[in-house]
Amino acid sequence: MLGIQLEPRIRNWKDLIFYRPNKNETYKHIDSLFSEAIDWDLIETHVKDMLQVVLSIKAGKISSAVLLRKLGTYSKKNKLYQAFRELGRVIRTVFLLRYISDDKKRQNILSSTNKIESYNQFSQWFSFGSLGIITSNYFDEQEKAVKYNDLVSNAVMLQNVADMSSVIQNLKQSGVSINDEDLESLSPYMTSNIKRFGDYSIDTSKKPPDLAKFTSLSLN
Repeated sequence: MLGIQLEPRIRNWKDLIFYRPNKNETYKHIDSLFSEAIDWDLIETHVKDMLQVVLSIKAGKISSAVLLRKLGTYSKKNKLYQAFRELGRVIRTVFLLRYISDDKKRQNILSSTNKIESYNQFSQWFSFGSLGIITSNYFDEQEKAVKYNDLVSNAVMLQNVADMSSVIQNLKQSGVSINDEDLESLSPYMTSNIKRFGDYSIDTSKKPPDLAKFTSLSLN
């Protein structure tokens, strides 16, 4: 309803519940996957209320945290919560069916998720103060901690790319053959070359390396 298409990696999809469009619907080869049926009447009854909530979120009138807290209160009696849950079951069932039937989709999701997890591990490596825990209760300070950590992570990534590009360029000039498969195995999320603890000096007069000459290299 917010126009966001989530594509999470599903590990134990066999343990998840697939919902039938109605109780009488059966399938020849995959019927054993399905159990309960969707309550379309519940969704239809509260669709206007659901749209009102979505519009409030888009307009910034209510935050997701407040919404989840309110919907989760007495969820067994909250019909709006139940309607959202029923709609979620529809969306998840459709996604699961596409996920198990499309090998290319699974590969793309796995590849994207691995990249995200690699970056998260990379950025956490730099957030070593207080064991990576944000101790401030103030939102502004929390936001600063996250953004500053991303800034440091991206700066190191840029330097890693510059260093790798320089080495590759020198190897090519020396006559070493480097193919695309070799380049695909490289990653900017390296930490073994970083001195995390120690003294650092900042020379603002020193210009960073010119990466324009490395644009012909295909680094992932």
